[in-house]
Amino acid sequence: MVERIFPAEPEQLEPVQRFVEEQIERYDCSARVRFQLDVAVEEIFINIAKYAYRPGQAGQAAVRCCVGGDPLQVTIQFQDQGVPFNPLAKEDADITLTAQERQIGGLGILMVKKSMDAVRYSYEDGKNILTIQKNIGAAPAGAAGEDKK
Repeated sequence: MVERIFPAEPEQLEPVQRFVEEQIERYDCSARVRFQLDVAVEEIFINIAKYAYRPGQAGQAAVRCCVGGDPLQVTIQFQDQGVPFNPLAKEDADITLTAQERQIGGLGILMVKKSMDAVRYSYEDGKNILTIQKNIGAAPAGAAGEDKK
């Protein structure tokens, strides 16, 4: 896995998305898959930036990414040392209700859960760890099953 550490600040979203894009650029991903990954990365990173750390507390987010396997998939892992929070434990937003009837929050993580092939959460060694996986298509010739390092 390739890892980069980012300040947990909303302004860092573009560098985070660029980092993920760099990891998958040599693979033949459809525009749809790239969009789904982009939305998932945005949702998760912005939630870390806004909610993981107490007001006035500076924090970081580690973003780890690898591509490999058969079928070829991208795995993106987000780690922070903020307040323990499992977004998967929260009940899914009820999308059958109108916007006025629905409680605020929960739509973003629901989108992530619906668009990714796997989403996992754990809390280990004082860290929130959220991992997403998405099948991305075929590997370029000679790269099937490799992890990009």
